[in-house]
Amino acid sequence: MDYKDYYKVLGVEKGASSDEIKKAFRKLALKYHPDKTKGDKSSEEKFKEINEANEVLSDPAKRKKYDELGDNYQYYRQSGNQSQGFDWSQYANTGGGQQTYSFSGDFEDLFGGSGYSDFFETLFGGGLGGSQKKRRGGRAMQSRGQDYQAEMDITLEEAYSGTTRIFKHNGQSIKLNIKPGIPDGHILKIPGKGSAGRGGGQAGDLLIKINILKHNIFERQGNDLYADLNVDLYTAVLGGKVQFKTLKGNIKIDIAKESEFGKTLRLQKLGMPKYGTANEFGDMYLKLNIQIPKNLSAKEMKLFNDLQKLRS
Repeated sequence: MDYKDYYKVLGVEKGASSDEIKKAFRKLALKYHPDKTKGDKSSEEKFKEINEANEVLSDPAKRKKYDELGDNYQYYRQSGNQSQGFDWSQYANTGGGQQTYSFSGDFEDLFGGSGYSDFFETLFGGGLGGSQKKRRGGRAMQSRGQDYQAEMDITLEEAYSGTTRIFKHNGQSIKLNIKPGIPDGHILKIPGKGSAGRGGGQAGDLLIKINILKHNIFERQGNDLYADLNVDLYTAVLGGKVQFKTLKGNIKIDIAKESEFGKTLRLQKLGMPKYGTANEFGDMYLKLNIQIPKNLSAKEMKLFNDLQKLRS
């Protein structure tokens, strides 16, 4: 059986990181996908070869086994990851593992502006299914289908209020409901939307990692929100009210007289909703940023001078 250099197939070095392998796979998968090559048989074969290479190199356990076995990896794989009919004693750690195909990418790239993509449907719909184990004699055993993986970006406002996304997968329109307060990096599972199982086995799942985009005002830490609050010098000295826009809406904040620069105000229950818990919120912390007046008139300068003399 011919040796396949999976690193060469993906165009990466043997020491490539998982991110480099992921990027190389995505680039080649887009280039050679049947939707783009329109029935070109050589491109279809290349596409299969790319998937096969990614299947091994994107899985740390399989990649380690591939690096250990070298030319003999195809024999190991063909035997159903078993040692029957071949002497594996010369190799360390010869335990097999379930074969996996996966795709990790940005939903924006896959969906396009409309929120739908035939490429997503084709790529997740059948071309990347997992393999099946076989009994002696060639009879197929039941095996669970492989999980598919993807990523979705949402704004902090969407994470605060909750949102809905609709996409097409395997000819079906799937509605994904994202609850308020979802944490950054949280993985949502859509059961049964991965690859089909083998021999009547259970289908895999679709796993979607939620990435919350950086906000220009708020920094999120757990369920709490942090931001700066600009306060003019006169209000900081004399006290008063300052308007501030939270994710819930505009509010007026009381500023105590003689407030100092950097003082932090705690606003209870104005942080993020607690994910999966009704009517519970984190807090908001606002650090006072005292703004010094500029372009003072002659009269204003005189008043400040008079004040300085009084203080001294």
